[in-house]
Amino acid sequence: MTKYLLIGSTKAYSGKSAIALGIALGLRAKGMTVAYSKPLGTCFSSDRPGVAEADVRFAAETLNLSDNKVPLTLLSLDEATVHKRLLGEDKTDYRSSLAAYSQAPNTDLVLLEGPANLEEGSLFDLSLSQMAEAVGASVLLVARPTDLYVDDLLSAKRRLGDRLLGVVLNDVPPEKLESVTAIVRSFLLAAGIPVWGMLPRSALLRSVSVKELVYQLKADVLCRQDRLDLMVETLTIGAMNVSSALKYFRKARNMAVVTGGDRTDIQLAALESSTQCLILTGHLPPSPLVLSRAEEVEIPVLSVDLDTLTTVEIIDSTFGNVRLHEPIKVECVTQLMAEHFDLNGVMAALGLGN
Repeated sequence: MTKYLLIGSTKAYSGKSAIALGIALGLRAKGMTVAYSKPLGTCFSSDRPGVAEADVRFAAETLNLSDNKVPLTLLSLDEATVHKRLLGEDKTDYRSSLAAYSQAPNTDLVLLEGPANLEEGSLFDLSLSQMAEAVGASVLLVARPTDLYVDDLLSAKRRLGDRLLGVVLNDVPPEKLESVTAIVRSFLLAAGIPVWGMLPRSALLRSVSVKELVYQLKADVLCRQDRLDLMVETLTIGAMNVSSALKYFRKARNMAVVTGGDRTDIQLAALESSTQCLILTGHLPPSPLVLSRAEEVEIPVLSVDLDTLTTVEIIDSTFGNVRLHEPIKVECVTQLMAEHFDLNGVMAALGLGN
């Protein structure tokens, strides 16, 4: 009999996609057949259409689901779709549609990636709890240990009841690992919320590609357009003298360096360190010497029509809030889950492999 597991979260960017892919790959490695879908896609960004579809395509390609028995999406949300629903022009019974859409005979597990939080999708009767009821799914929540996350999980337990299989605590900072293990895990278990995994914070998983920074900053790429797949893990501001800057550059790893377009000395120093991209503010052209050296060491140079503070704020907000579109991140998730996630326990709780 096919089982259904719905991966949800209490807040956006908790790591649902990563955990869903990790579970699917782990089950596949154990010989299980897995179908995957993301019933509710969200693509409200008018200047970046197709983002939700790209998420699903990446997951399908990673899992090699060309013969997937479940359609990858049921409903892609955008402003026009919401507007039709509000006006009463769309009267579709989406819960019934979901039950029919997610049928997958001869499949061990249908893995559904749920909405970003407990409320999203309510307009279409496709909130997390409504999805779970429609298909008879168990729910695995993914949460980051941020402010009030225990409150969020307790609230989710009250709303989901016995359908809540448990939680995965993701992106746990090193300084919180001991308290989460010794105190929070026991508290949640006593509240009927098993913790199936605690994944430590990974700089790679929180990293952002240079390509994403180009998009977020609306930057011009001055050289090495072919190297935009490099991953940035840290941010350094080159606003001091060269000797001070070098001390910071030597400590950092896989960094983006933000500095003024007229700071040739800082730019050249950054190109001799663990720099993944150089971001020049003020829309000032760099020295030909800088571009020549950047070409040699294969480091992209970006130019932005922004001041340094605004540039740094945009980059800071991007770390940890990007989608899982890089194979290297999938490899990292797979390794982390093999070490820190109780897949056998989840299988037993779902009645898989009996």
